[in-house]
Amino acid sequence: MAFTAKDVAELRKQTGCGMMDCKRALTDANGNLEEAVKILREKGMAVTAKKASRIAAEGLVDILKDGDVTAMIEVNSETDFVAKNDTFKAFVQGILKTVIATRPANVEELLTKKFADSDDTVEAELQSKTFTIGEKLSIRRFAIIDGVTSTYIHGTGATGVVVSFDADDAAANNAGFAEFAKNIALQLAAFPIAYVSKEDVPASVIEEEKAILIKQMEQDPKFANKPAKVLEGIVAGKLGKYYEQNCLLEQAYVKDDSMKVSKYVAESAKAFGGNITVKSFVRYDKGEGLEKREENFAEEIAKMVNKQ
Repeated sequence: MAFTAKDVAELRKQTGCGMMDCKRALTDANGNLEEAVKILREKGMAVTAKKASRIAAEGLVDILKDGDVTAMIEVNSETDFVAKNDTFKAFVQGILKTVIATRPANVEELLTKKFADSDDTVEAELQSKTFTIGEKLSIRRFAIIDGVTSTYIHGTGATGVVVSFDADDAAANNAGFAEFAKNIALQLAAFPIAYVSKEDVPASVIEEEKAILIKQMEQDPKFANKPAKVLEGIVAGKLGKYYEQNCLLEQAYVKDDSMKVSKYVAESAKAFGGNITVKSFVRYDKGEGLEKREENFAEEIAKMVNKQ
């Protein structure tokens, strides 16, 4: 079956593949468009396998809210350039829709779910996008949060925050609540921390911190011969600093450092005529803890020159 330039263009539109790849696929498929798509998909899966060993530490963090359900996800790519691609962004939004609709327990289960508005699984769509975009893509993690939340995404998906609140109707329905909640999300994006309050810090963590502080003082001559009670007081003071650095409510409020976040929450609740508690938060930093590819710019230039 013969095919035309229009067929090649249509195949390119459907798959995002190069013109010559499309022409070869149509030739192999005897001009049958559906068969050509299948051929390219099959090749795409082979390409996906070849890309499996590559480092994917770029990408983006994105968030979607649907009623009282909020989902946040990190999807990684090999380069930051891909993270700005509209096809990639739409793909990430599609995964978020799938997460909210199907509520999988983990990434492995998510991959088996039907991709939003599609008959394909998320895994099949991931393979397809890897082939179309030309980079290794991977779904790293996601979170589902129910109830009253506020969200913030920094930059083009570098950092994402979802903060969860317990708020009564008087507070949650107040016109100023949305701005207040957004300010808490901004605070969490600005300062990476582990806990909401002092009470959330595990006793084992505090004991370890105390042991480190005592060891430091034992090695410092100026603390020699100090009574145990004095050393305990110094440790307590230093633990206060630890709480300030690691607990949201103990931090100085980023928009007014004359008060702690706890005071900002209390004053806002009073102004709204209701009650507010910061329950929990989830923060994702893109590529956090992942191995990054190290580019040697001089070597890349040398390779390009030698090819000419």
